[in-house]
Amino acid sequence: MTLTYDAAVLHRARSPLVIERVNASALGRSDVLVRVRAAGLCHTDLEVIDGSLRYPMPIVLGHEAAGVIEQVGSAVEKVRTGDHVVLSWNPHCGHCFYCDRSLPILCEDYLARGAQAVGFDGQSKARLASGTELKHLMFLGAFGEYCIVQAQQAIPVPKDIPFDRACLIGCGVMTGVGAALNIADISQVDTAMVIGCGAVGLAAVQGVRLAGAAKIIAVDIDDARLALAQKMGASRCVNANNEDLVSIGKAETAGRGVDTVIEAAGNAAAFRTTVEAVRPGGEVVWLGKIDVERDVAFRWGALMQEKRIRRSSYGNARPARDFPMLAKAYLDGRLMLDELITRRIRLKAINEGFAALKDGQAIRTVVVFD
Repeated sequence: MTLTYDAAVLHRARSPLVIERVNASALGRSDVLVRVRAAGLCHTDLEVIDGSLRYPMPIVLGHEAAGVIEQVGSAVEKVRTGDHVVLSWNPHCGHCFYCDRSLPILCEDYLARGAQAVGFDGQSKARLASGTELKHLMFLGAFGEYCIVQAQQAIPVPKDIPFDRACLIGCGVMTGVGAALNIADISQVDTAMVIGCGAVGLAAVQGVRLAGAAKIIAVDIDDARLALAQKMGASRCVNANNEDLVSIGKAETAGRGVDTVIEAAGNAAAFRTTVEAVRPGGEVVWLGKIDVERDVAFRWGALMQEKRIRRSSYGNARPARDFPMLAKAYLDGRLMLDELITRRIRLKAINEGFAALKDGQAIRTVVVFD
């Protein structure tokens, strides 16, 4: 019997998502059927809606989600029905050129199929009632009551963590915390600067705290978000509209500049500031992004003196290792997730949720399902 469920479908860029009844495809041997219980609204989804990130359509967005496994394919062994899971948007083959070099984010199959917006096996996992094939953002398409994913994407976490908090681990929190713990080389004598205090930036502030940095400078243009950054571990908060970030970084480090800069603002000015604020020999991690066709210019001298720059999309995630660790950190009180959620909505209000995200009114809005 075909499973039919509600999902938010985007038919064209710069238009509202439409809640429609869709039909699930048959489960593949390595697939699992997940009943989605919570899904976060992320800027990447908004970029597809706005047209700055281009995907084939009609498409179901949503790539930051948690839920319960309801059915498993015949070849699935490591997860089972009833598991509470956080979903990963980075399935990988495990044996290509990049996977062999511990770079699953560059997996050749992942990159090739991601642009097609299909499942990792190359197949669509749902169709409209008319029979039209639906695409799925980032191998998930989680803005629906159900989604079908590869078993490797469904990472079991403790059942004690609420779904609306667990879902944040799947993208924003993993990206921000991972930048500090998995990518940057932060020691207990270091001064780190985090530019941008949205969901990813606030997660990065906490990652820097967990890494043990001596000083954490949080930067934003919203005083309320800066207050939240201070609560999450920042030792100094700076409003970029009122103060010079480079001067403050030097003042905190005997004139050298900060040891590490993590950028999570996603604008050209922030990218330029990162390389001006970091000390010679320091490191910069870029997490934010702008339209892929835009140019960003830098003062050449700011790129010299052995500075290291790395762009990261997922905090060097190893989901099977990192997701349970982050869930435990939340349950132990070491990772703050409740404070990242600005509002909880039902699926029917998803367009209002994206309007709030676009206007900067929300850190994270989470769609919750019964």
